[in-house]
Amino acid sequence: MSDYLSEAETRTLLRIARDSLEGYVREGRRVDVEDYPLTAPLREPHGAFVTLRSHGALRGCIGYTKSLESLALAVRDNAINAATRDPRFEPVKVEELPGVSIEISALCPGEEPGSPFIQVNHVSEIVIGRDGLYLDCATGRGGLLLPQVPVEQQWDLDQYLEGICRKAGVPEGAWRDPGNRLYRFSAQVFSETGEHA
Repeated sequence: MSDYLSEAETRTLLRIARDSLEGYVREGRRVDVEDYPLTAPLREPHGAFVTLRSHGALRGCIGYTKSLESLALAVRDNAINAATRDPRFEPVKVEELPGVSIEISALCPGEEPGSPFIQVNHVSEIVIGRDGLYLDCATGRGGLLLPQVPVEQQWDLDQYLEGICRKAGVPEGAWRDPGNRLYRFSAQVFSETGEHA
């Protein structure tokens, strides 16, 4: 899918994310997204993930897949969540802020209203660099990898499928189990460093 956000809109979202991160970590304050120039796409319900990196290393990543609120609010809330609620990391401290960079993955609409997911009928449909993966397991477990992950890890398709099983906490090859469902999704990815995926 082509990018649905303009460069100005991505800059606005990055500003919301940066101001939210700084405001919450420094003062416990949530910014009001109405203080920003919100266009129609920024007001539309979209899922979004916010990834924080500290000097290049992952520092937090949390997001919503469901389109429950506006894209602007999803970015604000997940900038805060990535800094304070990722169970893999301690909350971000004030002194770390200058070294933290922000990346946003704004999810594109999928097959069902309110969801970014498209069911994978055959793995040949998956395009590395375009598609994120979500594995929904019959056990209630699930795992999600953003589209940029296999590119960053230099994975081929087999490694990507192994990776989504690891993320879901299930054995390799569990994506083939008929009780489990594999979905793909796409996102417009942009960051403060100016790299666009």
